[in-house]
Amino acid sequence: MSGRSLPWPGVADDIEQTRPDGPPGDDILDDTLRERLERAVDAVDAPDAVFAVSRHGRRTLHCGGTAAPPPVARQDLRYEIGSATKAFTGLLLARLIQRGLLTGGESAAACLAPGRRADTAPVTLAHLITHTAGLPGLPADFYVRALPAWRTNPYGRYPADRVTDAFLRHRPRHRPGTRWHYSNFGVAVLGHALAAATGTAWEELLAAQLLRPLGLSGTALRAEDPKTDAVGHGKDGHTPTLAFDTGGFEAAGAVRATPHDLLTFLEAHLDPAGTPCADALRAVRTPVLRRGLGHRHVHTMAWFRHPTDGGPMYFHGGATLGQQAFLGFRPDTGTALVALCTRRFRAHDPFVATAYAFLAEE
Repeated sequence: MSGRSLPWPGVADDIEQTRPDGPPGDDILDDTLRERLERAVDAVDAPDAVFAVSRHGRRTLHCGGTAAPPPVARQDLRYEIGSATKAFTGLLLARLIQRGLLTGGESAAACLAPGRRADTAPVTLAHLITHTAGLPGLPADFYVRALPAWRTNPYGRYPADRVTDAFLRHRPRHRPGTRWHYSNFGVAVLGHALAAATGTAWEELLAAQLLRPLGLSGTALRAEDPKTDAVGHGKDGHTPTLAFDTGGFEAAGAVRATPHDLLTFLEAHLDPAGTPCADALRAVRTPVLRRGLGHRHVHTMAWFRHPTDGGPMYFHGGATLGQQAFLGFRPDTGTALVALCTRRFRAHDPFVATAYAFLAEE
């Protein structure tokens, strides 16, 4: 068994926000941090790149890239975060559970098709968020439908009704809850199941339960303004790409946000007290799954969790057709990291390794 569920069914500019009267030595630390951020942005080698750090609420951002600066400052643009959206989806499920609206043990099929005959071993909402539902990464017929627009709009050709229909027709190879397999399909289904269970459209559910309570006014699920939405680029780092259309996979990859909104999101995880989502924010730091040799790989409802010398770090990455993102935080150092770039992932891409190392070495 490969998984085991735990008890839960060019041109650059610096922008810095600081708190006044910091302790002695802060200037030296700030200079060191700025140098590290500058090196990280340079290493990414993308038209636009942002590395943003918060230490105990004190923010430092460094922006740069191989392209000329856009009309709107890079730190004010909204970036596609791809699969890092799943951190929002996991927190949303935790919020609904903490509020007593769901338990996590509900059958996803029963949420989506209430009159359907119950399976003997149903896929639950908890299985979907922990990638233990026995689902493939994408529906079996996804590639056939996506192929004509593979380089431009593959997900947009697979709408919500096809996602739910594919799930209701699918028969898992393994009993749900027994094996881990990362699945965009599963988390997309979760989004539709949550919307059905609450009687609320996904976009409004996310906004009402998370975005508005946390003050994330610079976060959305689709491109709205070419002046304020970052433009992605292909592997060559020059060819612009279209805004990412997730089709029926919104819960798995549709979020786009400003660096400051993403820092606010992560800061809430570091210091939940006083936020409307405090219990849910604490819940998503709790391990719910261990897998691999010696159960070394640890997951929560929303995050990958790796050990460091000082304690665990939590992170999630994401990529679209023209952008990449890395979100992470470390409670032991009070550090949050947002890394973003506008170049499609390519072989030997340095982005994830650079961002991961930055957080791990804090």
